[in-house]
Amino acid sequence: MTQVPTPTADIVRRLVRSLLAGGAVGTGGPDVRPADVGGEHSTWWVGSRHVLRLAPDRETSARLRREPRLRDLVRPHVGVAVPAGVAHGEWADGLAYTLDTRLPGGSAEEHDVSAVGEADLAALLTGLREVPVRQAETLGVPRVGPRSLEALRRAAEGAAERLAAADEFDPARLHQLTPSATAQLAAQAGTAVLVHHDLKGEHLVVSPDGRVRGVLDWTHAVVGDPAEDIAGLALAVGSPAAVRAATLAGYAARPCLRGLWLARCDTVVRLAGSLAGRDAGPPPLLRVQLRRAWEAILLERVTELREEDEEG
Repeated sequence: MTQVPTPTADIVRRLVRSLLAGGAVGTGGPDVRPADVGGEHSTWWVGSRHVLRLAPDRETSARLRREPRLRDLVRPHVGVAVPAGVAHGEWADGLAYTLDTRLPGGSAEEHDVSAVGEADLAALLTGLREVPVRQAETLGVPRVGPRSLEALRRAAEGAAERLAAADEFDPARLHQLTPSATAQLAAQAGTAVLVHHDLKGEHLVVSPDGRVRGVLDWTHAVVGDPAEDIAGLALAVGSPAAVRAATLAGYAARPCLRGLWLARCDTVVRLAGSLAGRDAGPPPLLRVQLRRAWEAILLERVTELREEDEEG
């Protein structure tokens, strides 16, 4: 098996110099530096205006090659910016790269999303629902069936007990999600839409005033359960903001609550896996995501107040 080369600053600089020839870079070569973001592709900042992503394997390469056409498809619908491609090709044998424009702003890990920013997220969810599914599938976007919330609940129960032993989580919090509730929150037939499927904080471009200015990394997009994007937003901006945005986008209680519980169970399972060395996610970020996902939404807060009044 051919060994995949490790991207270095020199490799990146030579590649970018060839792509931005003609005065776009200085005589000493472009300023390149690794981006401190996760993901399965190596990401590099190129100056202040570009981002270079290098796929490490052929599977990721296929998704990276598909992404520019998918972004062109979603751009007119989603109401927020998506990166524009500058160049694409192969940086090693069979391994793809994309050079994109850099969208101005920070991430949802750096800036809080404002009320107006929640409206931006609602426009994103609304637009994704409007993207023609057949056109997305023609581009190679896979159709993925909805996950079993009951199976995820059972996995979360075991993970919660392990977290309780480490004094990380109270497993009683999962008692709200009963088997009958998971049955009620099963995904409904005929509701599949284009789903970004990776709406974590680092993929949301947020301005200092809290507006959501763009969405990055469309390589994981699928045609599937819209609750997955609601779940992603719960991890990125908190459950109350995610549910408010989804409600503004026209989603009813069922997909909102389904997304909420997908996020909550996922965070419990992933943090337990990370502490056991089975998940690559860093525990500090996973703890933040767990806290965001388990923030009470308005309906739960009203219920808590009723219970307190009855006890009083």
